[in-house]
Amino acid sequence: VQLQASGGGLVQTGGSLRLSCAASGRTFSSYDMGWCRQAPGKEREFVAVISRSGGSTNYADSVKGRFTISRDNAKNTVYLQMNSLKVEDTAVYYCAALQKSWRYGSNWLPSAGDFGSWGQGTQVTVSS
Repeated sequence: VQLQASGGGLVQTGGSLRLSCAASGRTFSSYDMGWCRQAPGKEREFVAVISRSGGSTNYADSVKGRFTISRDNAKNTVYLQMNSLKVEDTAVYYCAALQKSWRYGSNWLPSAGDFGSWGQGTQVTVSS
């Protein structure tokens, strides 16, 4: 699956952005999908993951309650709604396909290394 993220930009603290990730290919609905981010000088980190049907989601503690991941399999697209943005959310955001088995309903959180088929990222900058 090939992925392309969009929707990033510059926003003030407390603002919102919605990221989109369009997938090519007819197998999108067979993948658990996720978002990761990488800030300057830091390692890529997990943000959110969603199951193939969209029925299960998990979030990094740093974004829980502020970010919402969703998907539309008919449109081959996964979304990340980001609210109450903080300066520390500034990063390049990537969508990717989960390469590891995930027991839906568990509180397991993947690492960035558990994902593959990385799309190009989209820059999110939050100013104070």
